[in-house]
Amino acid sequence: MDNKGRIAIPARYRDELLEDSGGQIVCTIDIYSPCLLLYPMVEWEQVERRLRGLRDNNPSERRYKRLMLGNAVDSEIDKNGRFIISPNLREHAGLEKQLMLVGQLNKFEVWDLAAWEARQAEDMAIIESGDFELTDNLQDFNL
Repeated sequence: MDNKGRIAIPARYRDELLEDSGGQIVCTIDIYSPCLLLYPMVEWEQVERRLRGLRDNNPSERRYKRLMLGNAVDSEIDKNGRFIISPNLREHAGLEKQLMLVGQLNKFEVWDLAAWEARQAEDMAIIESGDFELTDNLQDFNL
C-alpha cells in the first residue's frame, strides 16, 4: 500500500474484476476479523439484497446491517489496477504498508501482513491442537 492508501489488484484477478464488474468494487469491514472485505460490485449487490431482508426492529440484525453498510465504500479500479482504501477502513484493519489480499471465492479479505501471519499461525495451532469444531458441513468436506 502506498502513502495515499492505494493498493494494486494482482493482475490475475484484475481482468476478471474489470470484465465482471466494470472495475467497480465495494470495501467494508469484517466484523469477525481485523480485516476488510472487498467485493466486486456484482457480488456486493447480492450482499445488499440479503441485507435488505434483515429486520430493523431486531437489534442484532439492525446492528449487523448498520456496520456492513455504514462502513461500505464504493471504489473503482484505476487504469493501473489500483484502488484507494479510505482512512477509516485502513484504521479498522490496522493496515500498514505490507498487505495480504486473500481470495475467498466471491470476495477478498484485505489483511495487514503481520495480522494475516498471526491469524494463520493461530488457526493452524487450533487445528493441530484438536480444539477445532468439526461442523456438519466440515465433516463431509474432503479434499
